[in-house]
Amino acid sequence: MYKPHYQITDKIVNHLTEIAVAREIVEKARLVPKWEISLRRDALIRSVHSSTHIEGNSLTLEEVSQLALGREVSAIRKDKQEVLNYIQVLSNLEKYIPKDKFIIPYILQMHRDLVKKTLNRSEDEGVFRNRQVVVGYKDSEGRTVVTFQPPRTKDVPKLVQSFLDWLNEATAQLMNPVLVAGIGHYEMVRIHPFIDGNGRTARTLATLLLLLQKFDTKRFFALDDYYDSDRMAYYAALKSVDPKTINITKWIEYFCEGVAFSVNRVKEKVLAISGSKKATASLEQVALTKRQMQIVEAISRSGKITSKEMQAMFKISPQAIHKEMKKLMEMRVVKLVGSGRGARYELV
Repeated sequence: MYKPHYQITDKIVNHLTEIAVAREIVEKARLVPKWEISLRRDALIRSVHSSTHIEGNSLTLEEVSQLALGREVSAIRKDKQEVLNYIQVLSNLEKYIPKDKFIIPYILQMHRDLVKKTLNRSEDEGVFRNRQVVVGYKDSEGRTVVTFQPPRTKDVPKLVQSFLDWLNEATAQLMNPVLVAGIGHYEMVRIHPFIDGNGRTARTLATLLLLLQKFDTKRFFALDDYYDSDRMAYYAALKSVDPKTINITKWIEYFCEGVAFSVNRVKEKVLAISGSKKATASLEQVALTKRQMQIVEAISRSGKITSKEMQAMFKISPQAIHKEMKKLMEMRVVKLVGSGRGARYELV
């Protein structure tokens, strides 16, 4: 069975301690729903932009934001589709949480959803590669720089299975979630099981592993942002692993540094929000149902929502909508603006 090879260094311990302290501040902060949605939306957009940009996608952060809102942008079809796929996958990440244990079809489905309608050959979507590939990047002059030769094509299925067997073991499940995510990220890149989209699959798996172990239940952290801020450092960290010993200590140090960067950035935002006068003026955290959160998210996207729009969204009666909105108004989450046909609900 696969077994990760690394040492716990002072640098890793320091980063894990820093992450734990910052994460506790974020988790315990008093936030109203619209601020939670804002932080979650920011993390989603940044993750999507960074992870696709690393691999050469041309869309800007603003264009990714517009696509996330359902608006059209002028860009290459393939680049738009990559972004739309990634938005869909991250928005529904819970879909990939295994019911019992990780099995290969979960990984194949994740890949299929990430690369849908973006590969030269549609038959390469959601299947292990059937030919040899190399790992590299484009330099400033557009030349491909080879950084790594992945394992033989015929070895891919058993390598993935061996890794998943380890992931399903109690030992892995009891480890610090940041370490597990870092190990998963690297191993998926090392095996390079697909023709294309390996980086996106590896980064998505790392995010999923953190969610699975309850590390980022609020989905506030955009880990990919750190990698894209210095792509050469990202590739250098991946390349730092000796292909013979596969000792990933340097990579784990880098990965923990990236998580610490992301968590600390969210911590600073949360402190700025929860420390403001508006945040402390009797506005405490409120627990919303799944439907109520969907309503708030819909208002956040368009600025308002009507009763008819909610009826169509949830297939429920006007009376049920009125009851739901009354609760939200009592909690001071939304307010009613206008009357009659022009009535609409907005965030407080």
